[in-house]
Amino acid sequence: MEKLSRYLYFIVCFVFFLFVNSYMSNMIVAELANGLKFSNSVLTLTYIKNTGAAFSIMQNSRELLIILSVVALTLIFLYLINHIKSLSMKYLFFTALLCAGIAGNLHERIHYGYVRDFFELNFINFPVFNISDIFINIGVIALIILILIKKTK
Repeated sequence: MEKLSRYLYFIVCFVFFLFVNSYMSNMIVAELANGLKFSNSVLTLTYIKNTGAAFSIMQNSRELLIILSVVALTLIFLYLINHIKSLSMKYLFFTALLCAGIAGNLHERIHYGYVRDFFELNFINFPVFNISDIFINIGVIALIILILIKKTK
């Protein structure tokens, strides 16, 4: 039963994050298309069609980025299947967040042919990014911290 509840927890988190990502992204892009202008000292909403990956690397490499995303998700899911009993709920939560971010960008690459980016930081020279990117970065950073904490114990 514990194994099943862990799978259910992961699936519920994953689906919830996917829904939030999709809903919020669609809402923001629709508002920008309707003329919404937002800017302050921290953030500007700027709609960009990104055909590459982070920091605009691998521009126009849609197929390769789709393959890399599918491989990453497959490897993560295989790891979860083989280690679900030993993984903490925190680990499952942040892995679901990471997977939802990867899946969100994968969906946009398949559906639109590009990823819709719209958050631009004004206080630093940084690429425009989206909610999926936030999920991926939080997931990776949190998982690294959890692994390092476990290793030091």
